[in-house]
Amino acid sequence: MSYIDPKDLYEWCKIPAEQLADHPKAHVRLRIVQDSAQMGRLMAGELVELIETNNTAGRPTRAIIPCGPTCWYVPWTDLVNTQNVSLRNFTVFHMDECLDWEGKLLPKNHPLNFRTYMEKHFYGPIRPELNVPDEQRFWLTPQTMDPVAEAIRLAPIDITMGGWGQDGHIAYNQARRNPFSRISLQDLAESTIRIQDNNIDTILALAQRNFGSAWQFVPPMSVTLGVRQCLSAASVRFFSDTGAWKQTALRVAMFADPTPEYPMTLLQRHEDAIITATLATASHPISEHPEWELF
Repeated sequence: MSYIDPKDLYEWCKIPAEQLADHPKAHVRLRIVQDSAQMGRLMAGELVELIETNNTAGRPTRAIIPCGPTCWYVPWTDLVNTQNVSLRNFTVFHMDECLDWEGKLLPKNHPLNFRTYMEKHFYGPIRPELNVPDEQRFWLTPQTMDPVAEAIRLAPIDITMGGWGQDGHIAYNQARRNPFSRISLQDLAESTIRIQDNNIDTILALAQRNFGSAWQFVPPMSVTLGVRQCLSAASVRFFSDTGAWKQTALRVAMFADPTPEYPMTLLQRHEDAIITATLATASHPISEHPEWELF
């Protein structure tokens, strides 16, 4: 595994947010939006536009969809309902799911049960005559890994939408830190659907964000699409409005060479990948404190 040189990281983090999108050394496209509301409208509008284009042409739409960021669900359901967008020819692959310590699904109303959340917020408000048929909703569980992988293999994916984690993980493709089972960049790029333990830093980040730092309540395992599935789509769009949790990973994704230490650096290898961040996420404390001396 290659590791990020802290001196390089320091230089990337010093760049002011307003210089990121057009920076000459950036390896991947970046859009900066003002806030969560603007991001939600953009995210929902892009997916609706794709579906409407394909509906008009008589083509199906197939997408890999995340549970989050949450800012886009109200704009999404509002657009579908007000514009009478039929989702009858839309197939959704849900990218990951949290699991308990035995690799089992969480209780239905656990706050990190992604299926419950998506059924309520992504599908629930849509008018029944417009909604995605049940058989076109591919939920990822320990029991559905093989059928989901085969369904993705058989037909092209139009778009992957997602966020990223504190270590730049896409879906739950985290930086693998097991000292007895290291992987290469190529291993990561070819990774497929699997069950895994979550990294300690992932658990702590989720604890801080969701449970007042009570790490005891964070699911310790997950099932995820692999990087191979996520980046197989014709277009890849990643979004974050989470601020400090995602700031450093964004800088690494833009300026580092691809490395398994930050999986989202593999976006650089995709022909149509765009990262979208709120201004708070594109900012960085180091860029705002030129008086700091870290070396």
